[in-house]
Amino acid sequence: MTVRVTLSDPGLLAEAGKLVEQLVTDQVASKIAGKDATLWGKEAEAEASIRLNWVELPRTSRPLVDQVIAMREKLRVAGIDRVVLAGMGGSSLAPEVICRTEDLPLTVLDTTDAGQVADTLAGDLAATVLVASSKSGSTVETDSHYRIFTERFAAAGLTPSEHIVVVTDPGSPLHGRADQAGVTVVTADPHVGGRYSALTAFGLVPAGLVGAGIARLLDDAAQAAEVLSRDTSDNPGLLLGAALAARHSGGAEKVVLADTGSGIIGFGDWVEQLVAESTGKNGTGLLPVVVENAHAPGFADASADATTVAIGPAAGNDHPNARITTGGSLGELILLWEYATAVAGHLIGIDPFNQPDVEAAKAAARTLLDAPSGHSSGDIDTATFLDGPVEVFAGDWLPATTRTLPDALQALLDAAPARGYLAVQAYLDRIADASAAELRARLAQISGLQTTFGWGPRFLHSTGQYHKGGHQNGVFLQVTGAVAADVAVPDRPYSLASLQRAQALGDGRVLAEHGRPVLRLNLTDRAAGLVQLARAVSELHLGAKK
Repeated sequence: MTVRVTLSDPGLLAEAGKLVEQLVTDQVASKIAGKDATLWGKEAEAEASIRLNWVELPRTSRPLVDQVIAMREKLRVAGIDRVVLAGMGGSSLAPEVICRTEDLPLTVLDTTDAGQVADTLAGDLAATVLVASSKSGSTVETDSHYRIFTERFAAAGLTPSEHIVVVTDPGSPLHGRADQAGVTVVTADPHVGGRYSALTAFGLVPAGLVGAGIARLLDDAAQAAEVLSRDTSDNPGLLLGAALAARHSGGAEKVVLADTGSGIIGFGDWVEQLVAESTGKNGTGLLPVVVENAHAPGFADASADATTVAIGPAAGNDHPNARITTGGSLGELILLWEYATAVAGHLIGIDPFNQPDVEAAKAAARTLLDAPSGHSSGDIDTATFLDGPVEVFAGDWLPATTRTLPDALQALLDAAPARGYLAVQAYLDRIADASAAELRARLAQISGLQTTFGWGPRFLHSTGQYHKGGHQNGVFLQVTGAVAADVAVPDRPYSLASLQRAQALGDGRVLAEHGRPVLRLNLTDRAAGLVQLARAVSELHLGAKK
């Protein structure tokens, strides 16, 4: 066994140890492995009963290996070796971390940004296969990409069905449409939730088509499964889940994730969606904060060759008061965190398999697409003022005298409650506008707030659940941008630009309805606007929210 969990703080070790003793007595590990749906309470039982097949995936996904290898060889013979993945949440984050870790060229489209999609379309379509992944088969982003690529393949004189692979649940709308079009369909286990789907077809098909070692991934997960299913005090899944729950019960709901030399690239983003969407509900939960590197405050002396988790600090520049180190191969770590998240949900008292607050933002976006001119009280699409290439939009929470970008940003930070957090949400091109991600560390240092960063609309399938359902102590900075060249969505009454805008405004309205301050900055010129925004951040006052 190489999967491991180490706790640096003796107090946390003692707290977690007591919980582990009870978990062992209650046979929680073996009950999870045995798919016991009663572990999360009566209300969660119906949902849990159809969401627990992830425990068997190291074995049940094995037939996919040969199937994917055969598909890859068929594509290679046809001269198709460029894999583009259209998927959201767990459908994109798992294959992305698998491929980035193995340094393999998977192009991921988890965006509605017209510029990013257009750049992908500009590649060699004759050598491209689109993997359209959607569990429900109705994910609006994936549906849009499927329609756009189908049209572009045909316009290029290609047969779309030879350049598309669909991954979805059996009988979904996408399954039916793909069958009618003669597109290859790989069905996933419908009794595995999206965020637990890393070892299903959603993770393995796109990664395997690029050439990732998916057999080894399953081998490693199978090795971990033997240990994680045992009712023993040295079970690392029980220890990690107990540590997360122990600190949460003590009032520490922020989980800071940093890589300290594991060689697994992007793993924090995958853990973020697993933990945030699984626990962030009923006004409680754990908020993951992914930091850029191991040199972040509190991690300088962390264990090397590991993924390190810090639990407890309220402020972004505080040293963590409890640290957890997790180690192992990617396959082992995927299963470790899945078990630990299920254990934490059991201890915290929430259903880790539902997502009750995700639909609200989708519904608000649909309303805006149907009636884009509609306004509501306190609408964040009512311009407050213009500062150079940045349009500023806010609700009634912003002081009426605010007339500069630095002042608006300062007001947002000041609006955060003690022990709150700041969420930066960039509805931009995560390739061309990559510098937007640098805002996270700067704002965390200046504000003293735990600060998250998410690319929109990707984060809506991740931390978006926590923002509405978790602890209501967040403030939100949305960054949108002008679109130079739009992309139409075939047979739909909207374009990518209008969809992206509706997603930003829709989520912003739902957050505002929850009483949360939302500041939207629209960059009328993206490059100049990002420079202006960085300059404004540098003018803010140092502070510390404790």
